[in-house]
Amino acid sequence: MSAAAVRVAGHFGEFLQGRIGPGGPVALVTLPCPVLAVTARHVPGPGLAVHGAGQMLLGPARARRLLTALRCRLNGRVMLRATMPAGGGAGASTAALVALARLAGARSGPHDLARACVATEGASDPLMFDVPERLLWASRRAVVLDRLPPLPALDVVGGFYGPHRRTEARDMDFPDIADLIAPWRAAAEAGDGAAVAALAAESARRTLAMRGPEGDPTEALARATGAAGFAIAHTGSARALLFRRGDMPEDIAATLRRAGLRGNVRFEVGGKG
Repeated sequence: MSAAAVRVAGHFGEFLQGRIGPGGPVALVTLPCPVLAVTARHVPGPGLAVHGAGQMLLGPARARRLLTALRCRLNGRVMLRATMPAGGGAGASTAALVALARLAGARSGPHDLARACVATEGASDPLMFDVPERLLWASRRAVVLDRLPPLPALDVVGGFYGPHRRTEARDMDFPDIADLIAPWRAAAEAGDGAAVAALAAESARRTLAMRGPEGDPTEALARATGAAGFAIAHTGSARALLFRRGDMPEDIAATLRRAGLRGNVRFEVGGKG
């Protein structure tokens, strides 16, 4: 038995991402994004065909690998549509896999589903969990390294800058962020949105210094607009400005467009305890 349709929300880059110690795993704290998602519909029939509306979200080989890992079967046509670009760092690939699993009626819990996603493509965002932003997530291992306090209230606005870039599971070239984890926990426990945003900006700054692109406008935009901090997709094109609740300027969309950010999005995170 399969569901007729499902929706899986994405993310918008990461608050934090990097190595936990110089030789440690790549880990992240995701920035959840309720306004970007993959939707999937299933029409029963013979065989298995996956259609991605030209977005190359999920080919039949990866679909079959996931279903095999989950010990599920699904016949017919699966139609996927994403409101975020593939390679944008907004979770299109993981969301497509999670949507397929749910269409197939997979009974696996989130940990098993995450392991199946990593077995399918080598890395996974934690989109199968109810509160993914409260996990320190080892994305290449499908392991929860730590559980974190709730996020303080933040307003988020952003877009996509530069070329899209898909995650390479073997890519381990990230800065060490081990020193940011304890301050992140303390800031979140205190409900200090400004401190959380500043730590996200430090993580982004380290990755941009190591990986580029040179001339990225996000930090300058944060200063110019009075944002408390900024976040990026550490292997994609998503760029976000982080504001304390109620501080976002009304005319900010035009400012982002002038800086070269495409596909403007705005949403709220945190503040729910």
